[in-house]
Amino acid sequence: MEYAHLPVLLDECIDALNIKTDGIYVDGTMGGGGHSFEIAKRLTDGGRLICIDRDKRAIARAGKRLEPYIDRIEIVHGNFRELGAILSHLKVDFVDGMLFDLGVSSPQLDEAERGFSYMSDAPLDMRMDESEAITARTIVNDWPEERLKRIFYDFGEERYAPRIASAIVKQRKENSIETTAQLVEIIKSAMPAAALREKQHPAKRSFQAIRIAVNDELESISDMLAVAADRLNTGGRLAVISFHSLEDRIIKNAVLSREKGCICPGIFRFAHADLSRR
Repeated sequence: MEYAHLPVLLDECIDALNIKTDGIYVDGTMGGGGHSFEIAKRLTDGGRLICIDRDKRAIARAGKRLEPYIDRIEIVHGNFRELGAILSHLKVDFVDGMLFDLGVSSPQLDEAERGFSYMSDAPLDMRMDESEAITARTIVNDWPEERLKRIFYDFGEERYAPRIASAIVKQRKENSIETTAQLVEIIKSAMPAAALREKQHPAKRSFQAIRIAVNDELESISDMLAVAADRLNTGGRLAVISFHSLEDRIIKNAVLSREKGCICPGIFRFAHADLSRR
């Protein structure tokens, strides 16, 4: 089935990037190619777009969508945390703009067999890059209880982290946990009745935490931000879409650290959107 990508905050991102027709740009999270398409079509005077994604399925889909502008696009299978190395390999010193759309994508959630969603029964996977070794199954079955509790607290902001971690460890002593449906039932069994009646799905925060751990998402963001500003041309733009407070905090701290000692105007805009039902 053909996949139609509806890019988030498209107009805001295009406006923020202030695209020059002959500029060099990076879409560090190509996904379905929606943002890339709109950037590429504006590069009418020899401009260049470098598209990065760690998901080979996304690359295959987006590659088809971007065919009309493929002469001005380079697609790279990689992690945006390796931004510096990727640009150096392409012999690009500086670019005019970068865009990063953080978090899991809609098609990754929709592809039930990949194990991202708590709404479908599938093997515990959650890898954005399916060539990586660590899966959700690894974390759920092999990581010690204290480490599980910590990721549920830190990455999921889950107040029932100790109870959920304990329930997982108790269950895996009897049988390994293999599927998302099994994990959902274990999470629900560990939570009080009042929590199960909340509007938010009881497994949402725990699944988010495991996904972030599998893909080392927060460290990847920090690594990218440590490099991105230094690879911008004078007047270059960096646009980042974040989806929850953990990402948002890392981005704001990185921006504020760059602002210290800067003689440029200390004006930074952060665009927020309610993406909880994405």
